[in-house]
Amino acid sequence: MSILQVSHLTKRFGGVVAAKDISMTVENGSITAVIGPNGAGKTTFFNMITGVYKPDEGEIWLGNQSLVGLKAHDISKRGIARTFQNIRLFGSMTVLENVMVGLHNHIKGGLFGILLNVPSIRREEREAQKEAYRLLEYVGLAQFLNEEAQNLSYGAQRRLELARALAAKPKVLLLDEPAAGMNPKETKELTELIYCVRKEFDVTIILIEHDMKLVMEISEHIIVLDHGEKIAEGGPLDIRSNPKVIEAYLGKNALAQ
Repeated sequence: MSILQVSHLTKRFGGVVAAKDISMTVENGSITAVIGPNGAGKTTFFNMITGVYKPDEGEIWLGNQSLVGLKAHDISKRGIARTFQNIRLFGSMTVLENVMVGLHNHIKGGLFGILLNVPSIRREEREAQKEAYRLLEYVGLAQFLNEEAQNLSYGAQRRLELARALAAKPKVLLLDEPAAGMNPKETKELTELIYCVRKEFDVTIILIEHDMKLVMEISEHIIVLDHGEKIAEGGPLDIRSNPKVIEAYLGKNALAQ
């Protein structure tokens, strides 16, 4: 059963076509990778799904809900969360506060309730703190809850960004180059964490990634983009041996890996 359907997505910036006629169907509970060379349109594709960009053409459906034209925060409320290629944490805020930012869509009291210090809002805030702490425990960062996010190591910041995305209670989680800058040990730990997140949070995962070892190991379905167009899709074995993909991205040594 599909959870996300994308049909004929196109995005232009002036005379440049960053994404052209991209379609895909993502099955509920699956792990899907979007790969391709730099400039292939991968992040533009994510930005359209998450409401950062409005597509010039095409449709995006989450279940039976159309997402085209919705603001990013409304799409988040409907169940899509993401991490970014370049980490976007609030560096001077604590680790705990960063995760609580991800919970804001689920705090019902609103600004006036917080300003008036309403008892029900105080209870809701305490529950949010507990949930944020639970997520930090899950990603192995609970001991740093009062540390400023900017003081964490690079790998820890990546895990914090994941915890913040999970705080939004997504149905679909988009990970933009989650292994970028990681050493082999951190990448192995990330692979295991992604598997666990899929199972424990009952979430569908779509990732952009250049680490082909990770992609081939973890993905059940792969979409390949080049110059803004989809040139191939299929399982890891199909993609590894696809002549178009080898020519555009993987290289001829891919068959030997």
